[in-house]
Amino acid sequence: MIDLKNKILSMVSEDFAEIEHALKQNLNPYLDLISEVASHILFSGGKRLRPLLMILSARICGYKGNMDKTYSTIFEYLHAATLLHDDLVDGATLRRGKPVAHSIWGNSITVLTGDFLLGRSLSISAKTGLLKVIQIITKITEDMSQGEIHQLTRIGNLDLTEDEYMEIIRRKTAVLIQGACWTGALIADASEKEEKGLAEYGFDLGIAFQMADDLLDYTSDTSILGKEVGTDLKEGKLTLPVIYSLKKADYEDRIIMEKIITDKNFSFNDFEILIELLKKYGGLEYTKKLASKHIEKAKNSILFFEPSATKELLLNIADYALVRKA
Repeated sequence: MIDLKNKILSMVSEDFAEIEHALKQNLNPYLDLISEVASHILFSGGKRLRPLLMILSARICGYKGNMDKTYSTIFEYLHAATLLHDDLVDGATLRRGKPVAHSIWGNSITVLTGDFLLGRSLSISAKTGLLKVIQIITKITEDMSQGEIHQLTRIGNLDLTEDEYMEIIRRKTAVLIQGACWTGALIADASEKEEKGLAEYGFDLGIAFQMADDLLDYTSDTSILGKEVGTDLKEGKLTLPVIYSLKKADYEDRIIMEKIITDKNFSFNDFEILIELLKKYGGLEYTKKLASKHIEKAKNSILFFEPSATKELLLNIADYALVRKA
């Protein structure tokens, strides 16, 4: 895993530096306070996966312009906006190992800064001059909001189905990653086949990425993850490892699981018991296998591209999404 991560980083170090520069250059808020709050989330150690994927998707399609870094900021601004809003809605305390924005600046300033970042992403998408890009960005914004609302309406519900879970992560995560890849193809004036392949790659990568994220809540630790483990459970969010295990558990074990899941103040020992039950009933393994299938689908979607360093990068990123620790 470490070798794969280092390999990817060595190949994109220049891109990352240019993304960081573009994020600062294109923020352009009117008030210094907005910049301060936005910078707190934007420059706190994010992976920059979404802007990087947009850039690589444009590159593999032969993009020759000089606006790809600017356009890539659309997806990091959108992502940061959702994190600001989600942390407040969820009552989170940590994000990337730092206190959440609303604990420092309050709810109102944080919400409005998130709104600014959403607006900024739309302004930059308009600069592409491509109606389809604007339509993609607005649809992403609608989907992410609806995904969050759907999840909120099902908080604490032990009867959440796998189909509902898939619909929630489609809207909350997959469409943004798909949109980044799709937009890269569009700004490169790609063929219909290239556009479709990259959109499918982004979608399946996004699904697998979220599943891997949900696994980390039960397999990582706070110092690596940058937030408390077990956070999803304490917020009443049932993810696939739990949904699957609840369905498979016998009566006695299900009662134990339900007791822990519904207790927002469960102890460390309770959490350890739950993890053992997730292992016993295959929830962790099932989630990993399903995520692996989506990674394979993602990789297969771009196999038709000619061999290149960019294609290798996209394939490596797909593999890394599954084995990462944070």
